[in-house]
Amino acid sequence: MKGDMIKLGHGSGGNMTRRLIREVMNSRFEMPSMSDSALIGGRMVSTIDAHVVKPIFFPGGDIGRLSVTGTVNDLAVSGAIPLSIFIAYIIEEGFPIKNLERVTESVHQAAREAGVKILGGDTKVVEHGKADGLYLITSGIGMLHDGFESSIRAGDHVIVSGTLGDHAIAVINARENLGLHPAPESDCAPINHLIDIMLQTADIRFMRDPTRGGLATVLGEIADDFSVGFHLYESAIPIKDSIRAASELLGIDPLYLANEGKVVAIVRGDAEALVSRMRKHPLGTDAGIIGTVTTESGHVYLETEIGSVRQLPMLESDPLPRIC
Repeated sequence: MKGDMIKLGHGSGGNMTRRLIREVMNSRFEMPSMSDSALIGGRMVSTIDAHVVKPIFFPGGDIGRLSVTGTVNDLAVSGAIPLSIFIAYIIEEGFPIKNLERVTESVHQAAREAGVKILGGDTKVVEHGKADGLYLITSGIGMLHDGFESSIRAGDHVIVSGTLGDHAIAVINARENLGLHPAPESDCAPINHLIDIMLQTADIRFMRDPTRGGLATVLGEIADDFSVGFHLYESAIPIKDSIRAASELLGIDPLYLANEGKVVAIVRGDAEALVSRMRKHPLGTDAGIIGTVTTESGHVYLETEIGSVRQLPMLESDPLPRIC
């Protein structure tokens, strides 16, 4: 990447992000993976995340709620019980204190909802025009569930906890004043309690939250990292009609849209029983089995409703930047 310049796409979660991390960060830090979570010692898991969503307030949430749920969910999909969070505020000079209070109240409420404690943080103020209002950085600590260990093999089931694309469409509608009515709401929510139920119910082999790049990008990364493939069924993938319509308007495949309150899991054994149990939880009412793991290493295929099959490649960059 010598001589190149950073572009918005480098922060979008697609192939540009993966190359940036691999060539600039991993080559120097020797990180064990490109994940933002890591196991420390025997059972402690730590994660860190930065939040630059634009606009700061959107239907269904704001940057404060997003910062807590994003960190909690990163811990939870790593197989950990989230315990505590540290938060740093980078505030632009001139930012209204009433908005700061509103965001901070959202942080407080989301932490209570997730059952985690805010243990500390930091505050910095930069000149007017240098931070687009407010950025938040959060780090989290959790303890690994007993016996959780990642492994994926052909024949395992792919499940998703609910409808896809809600967060991305909510944010882009608010940012661009698209006028969608009723206004789509973000799915921003901590999913750690749902994941606790999942781990108690079934043999969960791997989990990810389909944030930047959506379902297709997440499965592409998993296929690449574990040398497996995926065969998905379009008719089984839950997407709201309003989100599908908005996606068509924007010319974007909803399978590449970000979510902030969903989990994609690889399950071994009785996936039907798991989905049945998940649907009894408020955040799992639309859960479903959407595909299987195959031996076609590195490939994600979608069987459409008319019976054709098409490949879902990883995007170079997300077409909707700054949605988290």
